[in-house]
Amino acid sequence: MNWTLAQRAHGMNPSVIREILKVTERPGIISFAGGLPSPKTFPVEVFADACARVLRDDGAAALQYAASEGLPALREQVAAMLPWAVDPAQVLITTGSQQGLDLIAKVLIDPGSRVLVETPTYLGALQAFGPMEPEVVGVASDDEGPDLSDLERVLQTGPRPRFMYLLPNFQNPTGRSMSEARRAALSAETQRAGLPLVEDNPYGDLWFETPPPAPLTARNPAGGVYLGSFSKVLAPGLRLGYVVAPPALYPKLLQAKQAADLHTPTFNQRVVADVLKDGFLDRHVPTIRALYRAQRDAMLGALERELQGLGVSWNRPDGGMFLWLRLPEGMDAIGLLPQAVDQGVAFVPGAAFYAAQGDVRTLRLSFVTATVEQIEQGVAALAQAIRAQRARTGA
Repeated sequence: MNWTLAQRAHGMNPSVIREILKVTERPGIISFAGGLPSPKTFPVEVFADACARVLRDDGAAALQYAASEGLPALREQVAAMLPWAVDPAQVLITTGSQQGLDLIAKVLIDPGSRVLVETPTYLGALQAFGPMEPEVVGVASDDEGPDLSDLERVLQTGPRPRFMYLLPNFQNPTGRSMSEARRAALSAETQRAGLPLVEDNPYGDLWFETPPPAPLTARNPAGGVYLGSFSKVLAPGLRLGYVVAPPALYPKLLQAKQAADLHTPTFNQRVVADVLKDGFLDRHVPTIRALYRAQRDAMLGALERELQGLGVSWNRPDGGMFLWLRLPEGMDAIGLLPQAVDQGVAFVPGAAFYAAQGDVRTLRLSFVTATVEQIEQGVAALAQAIRAQRARTGA
């Protein structure tokens, strides 16, 4: 049978990270590759109790179809968690925040539409936007976020973008956070230019020393769409996220949601609403922060010991799950990966996170799923692979 693919299907690409994760299934591989939360943080017993209560008290409703907008109680809880005034009617419960990106792409992007992203940016967003055939334009960025002078240049040299996609807090892949000064300046510039913002915040609660500044959406609610997730603070297997949208946009996102899956699983929503009702996150999230901070410190210490003198640079994230490394001139992270796997460690090459030509010298390390001992062993193995590649390439 000859199947004729839709044109948009040609814009779909496999996830580089998902492909690399297949390699990490080999016995003995220490993986710094996946952006997976630590299973140590999953509150299994709390969920077991909540599941039993939901099935006992209202099992029939929990197993029935439900409203596409989401469970009213959960929408109210989400609105109450946010640091600015949000009407629960603006909250759309999604099947993971990744679905939120897909809905936004369907509603806002036409073929050839310009979409702006940071450099680098979240690979999953590039995948969600790609089938809609946009022109994705990367805005140069530094340790504080997007470079405003480059943003002005982009805005002056082409058609008006549909939106700019940003991860201000502990960004995936770099782990960087946008400073308060940069947020204020970016918000002012985008409001002046009439540029809508799509703000993705799956990691904002995972701060180590101090909470991040106020969201961009809080500074201009009518000009922003905000995405959040329960994957990093409860469990990713729930596939539960949310979109906060202005009234002008919400109905179309809801219609796209209805066409996609009717509604997010009723049972999952009711269980999470039950878990959240007594302030559980306020008690639970600090334990995640403490664990991840210790693992970050372990990785920073191992990098300092093992990579000293190798010409590798890296950052010090203030939260989240990731570190960003840059290899010396002449080295290639994609070429380094097979050698690292041979040494027993895996990572994600950074080039996949760029809208255009990627920096082949970059790579992402996740520090949250490995033990301190594994972190030390894995970084030592990575250093060994780097030394071997340096010797071969003369880098």
